[in-house]
Amino acid sequence: MVDLGSGGGVPGLPLALWRPDLSFRLVDSMQRRTVFLTHAVSVLGLAAEVVCARAETLGRDPAWREAIDVVVARSLAAPGIAAEYIAPLLRPGGYAVIAEPPGGAPGRWDDVGLRSLGMERGETVVSAGVTLIRISQVSPCSAAFPRRTGVATKRPLF
Repeated sequence: MVDLGSGGGVPGLPLALWRPDLSFRLVDSMQRRTVFLTHAVSVLGLAAEVVCARAETLGRDPAWREAIDVVVARSLAAPGIAAEYIAPLLRPGGYAVIAEPPGGAPGRWDDVGLRSLGMERGETVVSAGVTLIRISQVSPCSAAFPRRTGVATKRPLF
């Protein structure tokens, strides 16, 4: 399981505490954040791995590409950008659980755009003001993705 754009560690740290039987990787592109996460993992006695890297770089790395079962993300990026970051990492049959912003509408996740990445929108759960959306990787992501660093931000797929 990968918490992509882990930041301060939510949801990755609580999930790793709750499920120590699972393998966790906390990924963020900012060294300052990964230094904090490394400290938090140590203090909490977790077996989680902390990685300082950009999602686009990991998506092109053969050790990461199509190697992840589950990606979780909160406040990662707009849907068209987040999907491009996540799709290359997920193995077919894997899925992402995305925390939507308050008042977020699942319709922000364009079905045609998701299909272009081999993804499909799944169930949405709304509880106590929190909205979670599940995105499944139904087929391998095209080798065209992720695009070069920064391109997804400048030209989102949707």
